[in-house]
Amino acid sequence: MPTTGIASIEDKKRLVRRLAGDGRGFAEQYGFRVTNNPAQLFQVLYLSVLLARRGDFRKAVDAAAALRDAGWDSAARMARSLHEDRVRVLRGAGQRGDVDALASTLGDLARTVVDRYRGDLRRLRTGAHQDPARERRLLTALPGVDDAVADLFLREAQAVWREVAPVADRRALAAARRLGLGRSAQDLAGLAGSGESERLAWLVGALARVDLEKRYAELTG
Repeated sequence: MPTTGIASIEDKKRLVRRLAGDGRGFAEQYGFRVTNNPAQLFQVLYLSVLLARRGDFRKAVDAAAALRDAGWDSAARMARSLHEDRVRVLRGAGQRGDVDALASTLGDLARTVVDRYRGDLRRLRTGAHQDPARERRLLTALPGVDDAVADLFLREAQAVWREVAPVADRRALAAARRLGLGRSAQDLAGLAGSGESERLAWLVGALARVDLEKRYAELTG
């Protein structure tokens, strides 16, 4: 894939300001607030599970919104939901493939978060003593959460869990390389500014959207 990158540091910083300028990360662009609130953290987690699946990312966003709008906006509420109801909502939102297994995974995920952390992912963070490696290990011990899902969740959560920064998922890094902004999360953190984990979350979220929506031309034209 040809690069459309930029070379000067001034141009890089200008592009970073443009990408991060609206003050919202990926999840918030699609209506999922990212705050250190148990319900909102859980919503970002199941959004991440859905985004990590193959297929149109918009369908994943639609499915996450449908789950939330069905009243399953917290781990406790989703844990009490019926399997057949989750299947119905996911299919209605356009999910395809093994929807039955997906519904089971989401139910298992919710129940495990309730059982281990009383429905509050902040307790996972506390249990890990805010150590990023431990946080990732505890996340990937949850049903349906592998390293790719953890990357997507932490990409968003770094705005409020500052210790995990810098995090960039594969989509954000693909866009960063193509736009000449760097090849690693550390490179992007340097452009976002030292200690600016929230701004970094906005930047990597915007880069992920650029790659998913194939919006390179409008940024480099």
